[in-house]
Amino acid sequence: MSLSCRASLAQRGFDVGIEVGAGERVAVLGPNGSGKSTLLGILAGTLRPDSGTAQVGGRTLFDLGPGKRSWLPPHRRGVALLAQDPLLFPHLSVVDNVAFPPRVTGVAKAAARSRAERWLDEVGAAQLAGRRPDQLSGGQAQRVAIARALAAEPRLLLLDEPMAALDVSVAPVLRRVLRRVLTGRTMLIVTHDLVDAFLLSDRVIVLEHGRVVESGPTEATLRNPRARFTARLAGLNLVKGALAGSGVVEPGGLRIDGTRKDGEELLDGDPAAAVFSPSDVSIFPVPPAGSPRNNLQVRIAELEPRGDLVRVRGDDRHGHFIAADVTPLSVAELDLYPGCEVTYSIKAAAVTIYPA
Repeated sequence: MSLSCRASLAQRGFDVGIEVGAGERVAVLGPNGSGKSTLLGILAGTLRPDSGTAQVGGRTLFDLGPGKRSWLPPHRRGVALLAQDPLLFPHLSVVDNVAFPPRVTGVAKAAARSRAERWLDEVGAAQLAGRRPDQLSGGQAQRVAIARALAAEPRLLLLDEPMAALDVSVAPVLRRVLRRVLTGRTMLIVTHDLVDAFLLSDRVIVLEHGRVVESGPTEATLRNPRARFTARLAGLNLVKGALAGSGVVEPGGLRIDGTRKDGEELLDGDPAAAVFSPSDVSIFPVPPAGSPRNNLQVRIAELEPRGDLVRVRGDDRHGHFIAADVTPLSVAELDLYPGCEVTYSIKAAAVTIYPA
């Protein structure tokens, strides 16, 4: 079932339009407060926008245009919402929890139970059928919640950070389950996890301040981000501004020189973004000489161990927090600590410039 939605909610500064193809899996990304939960609430029917319209498979969920007040209640939408908390009924067995959605839509008891058993088997939880929710681990409960959502046979499935509350050892297993059972289903998944986006979605939509700022195929978008949040999520640095010769100049005056991505047509003055990896940022106590470089004066804001490296985030005083990945030995030799001032140096050849 395809999805088409356009909705505005002035109180939250939300004005978003999206299109999702039939069977397409879309990850919704964005910082806290960007409007991700608002979007899911509007589609699920738990939050009413000021205006807009939405359809799933040609069926109107709501139409709040001029002179129109069409609004389907949540239970009649054919939309299932899977949240971080499984929200299982504590007084029902696992199989009865999963059978509940088809039962409330009028499916006979025996048929609903058969459907529940089928979906429990599909998510690898058939052996849990007779247990109560208080007898389940977090991962088991979330498997049951997935089975319950799918037993409703929804036209549209909404997932709100489904792995966020799970132990790191459980999440990869559940992610494989979701990848298998969601194939061919129309789905939106809100996530902050790059792995979720890569493995569970065909396309990503990025929200900031209640607006869509970026959209495209998952891998291409995360490898070549145009929005600052997407770049941070992908572990890249991004500076947006206008093209000026071989570089990008942002409104505060910061300039980053680089090379244009092959095939991209850009003219001076066009909106552009400079993207570079933290691994391409070198740290010096004073600006270095040599090959063409971008030298930025920064104040260290944070040091974060990341495996064999340390991610050093520096504030360039233009409102950018630029990350550099260095070894622990470099941290010691340079005597890096929050508050100290250093030079970040990036070779122009390591910076790619895209249209923004």
